[in-house]
Amino acid sequence: MTKVALVCTKDRGKGVRQVIDLLGLKSFEGKRVVLKPNFNTADPAPGSTHNTTLRSLILSLQQMGARQITLAERSGPGDSTRAIMEKKGIFRLAEELGFSVVNLEEVGPVGWSKIEAKDSHWSQGFHFPRIYLEAESIVQTCCLKTHAYGGHFTLSLKNSVGLVPLKGYTYMNELHSSPYQRQMIAEINTAYSPDLVVLDGVEAFIAGGPDRGTKVEAKVMLAGTDRVAIDAVGVAILRLLGTTPEVSGGAIFEQEQIARAAELGLGVSSANQIQLITGDAESEAFAAQVREILAQDRSVPY
Repeated sequence: MTKVALVCTKDRGKGVRQVIDLLGLKSFEGKRVVLKPNFNTADPAPGSTHNTTLRSLILSLQQMGARQITLAERSGPGDSTRAIMEKKGIFRLAEELGFSVVNLEEVGPVGWSKIEAKDSHWSQGFHFPRIYLEAESIVQTCCLKTHAYGGHFTLSLKNSVGLVPLKGYTYMNELHSSPYQRQMIAEINTAYSPDLVVLDGVEAFIAGGPDRGTKVEAKVMLAGTDRVAIDAVGVAILRLLGTTPEVSGGAIFEQEQIARAAELGLGVSSANQIQLITGDAESEAFAAQVREILAQDRSVPY
């Protein structure tokens, strides 16, 4: 079993603290933490990580004893990573809160290592940031949204695409032109394992995405340590909100991102291994609806 904390809230700052508290994690004392946000663009949440979510997450990690926090990200295509971070005020926030920023677009060849993934749909493997490969601890924060360019949804697994470079070999062309795009998304995640994932679903795209789409108030925050479980719960919530045929169809654990990730041992392999935990009546009522959707997968062997 793996726990996924669920809190119904419109208050991002409070919600981040609540979901982390529900998990009861105590694994950041003295750690150097590398933080992966969702800065594909600078569009308002859920197009990108909301600064309030980021602020609350960093403060929570510092309060939990993290010795150092480094935000490391590659944005685009579109504006440069530096331009996107400037638009979002990330450098000012880093100075205010005392964390470091690494622009993966600017680290050069020495900052990347080649991952020769076996049994992979990537024809030449892929490069991955050394800062994540060498990290003492990794935290990821993602959004709740669909993906209009073949991924179907972009939650924690898809957020890892931002850790594959744009320069050099045209990895993004290979990814987006492949009939195995969703499996390839999962395969990127074999390169690392986060200690915490926080999903901001205060607002969600139920169609379109990743930068713009049909936005609704979902008023939910999730946290967990298992990317497959987080994405399964995220898909269940998108279905509850009313989403695209691609995200709505079939069993959740037959969604290709999730199925491939489970096959690779990146997390749970069925919905009955997920325990939703809540701390108040409103959140529990919402979680009960999510459990009903997840329960439709429970009779299926994986």
